[in-house]
Amino acid sequence: MGENPLIAAVRSGDAKAVAAALAAGADPDAVDEYGTPALCLAVDAFDLPVVEELMLADRPVELNCVAADGRTPVLRATDRGACEITSVLISRGADPRLTDAEGRDALALARHWHVTGAEAELRRRSGTSEPVVRRAAVDGWGNVCEELSLGGLTVRNGHTAILTELEPEYGIAPTFQELMGRALPEPDVDQPVWSATTITLQGRHAAPAVWAEAAALRDRPNPLERYCGAEVIRLINLFDESEDSPFDRPLVDLFLPWAAREEDPRVMRALTAGLSEAMDPRAEQPLPALTRHHDREVRRWALSGLHRLVAQGDPEALTTVMECTRDADARVREGACRALGTAPKDSTTSSDALAGCLNDEDEAVRVAAAIPLFLRDDPRGDQVLRDLGPVDGDSPYFAEFHAVRYHHRALDPAG
Repeated sequence: MGENPLIAAVRSGDAKAVAAALAAGADPDAVDEYGTPALCLAVDAFDLPVVEELMLADRPVELNCVAADGRTPVLRATDRGACEITSVLISRGADPRLTDAEGRDALALARHWHVTGAEAELRRRSGTSEPVVRRAAVDGWGNVCEELSLGGLTVRNGHTAILTELEPEYGIAPTFQELMGRALPEPDVDQPVWSATTITLQGRHAAPAVWAEAAALRDRPNPLERYCGAEVIRLINLFDESEDSPFDRPLVDLFLPWAAREEDPRVMRALTAGLSEAMDPRAEQPLPALTRHHDREVRRWALSGLHRLVAQGDPEALTTVMECTRDADARVREGACRALGTAPKDSTTSSDALAGCLNDEDEAVRVAAAIPLFLRDDPRGDQVLRDLGPVDGDSPYFAEFHAVRYHHRALDPAG
């Protein structure tokens, strides 16, 4: 007898095949020859798209299914350090308080990995002294993480992030310093421990001490501490839903002089992002100069903050953004095209600048230039859009193409 089609699709990592099997009536709770449920197999493979397909089945998958080793999908995701999958499973109703054969729930398991360390735990489990193989990976949400492999075991470095995200669900609130201390050993602020730390601290914004502690970090000699303070304050303002935006002006008061003296690019990214997101007009003052910063992410954030001025037809902002269409970095050029797309539709200067990007070596830049031209009824970018062929749900341009699909002018496939 052949392998169950759903199990085969899950093992192949083919989310479309999984969806097709489920639509044909496959049991989402199917198990493999070892008694491992399909959902657990997807978790073990760090395959968030397949996990989500299984949860979308007409007959909902059992989120708390137990494999032969006694672990639920949440426990497997926690054990693997797959923080985004852990988060998705719990948000859909999986129970993190169920325990494994050793009596550990998700919180206890995450804490064990955090205290022991991923490399030490891999060595303990594998019993080998061989070098750990490390490689950069991208999780299901597109975030950077690290993957560690030893003795046939592979985990990702999300255990501390999972611990930090789970603690509020258990009523546990470590101090600001303790949470920051978990992240400081990691110099790459794009790693999961940093987002978990700063978002958790942001969630405590109702306590005035959090803002004060974050702001006090601006003069610390360690740039990672400064980054933590800047990012927490940025997130407090970004996620605030108050009608009077009480954090906007204090952020600008703090960030303007800070950005003028800050030298670390990681901190500058947080400061520039905060200024770009602020509604206070003063925040726009340093942005044109920051589009020439040596760090490309700073340049990208600065561009995003110029959209309002470009939309108003501000000559300096338009000139600045047009200069960025010649940036050495493709993502900066793409951001410049998006910013130019917000310029008034009768701006021939911005349209000509967009047309000048239609031959860019990077496809995403060409598309970012072609779409606003199409929406302005300017046909110069039409061929770029035709060359893409069908833009379906798997295309990186699918969301952007919404405006093209429903525009009054159809994109003629025949040219």
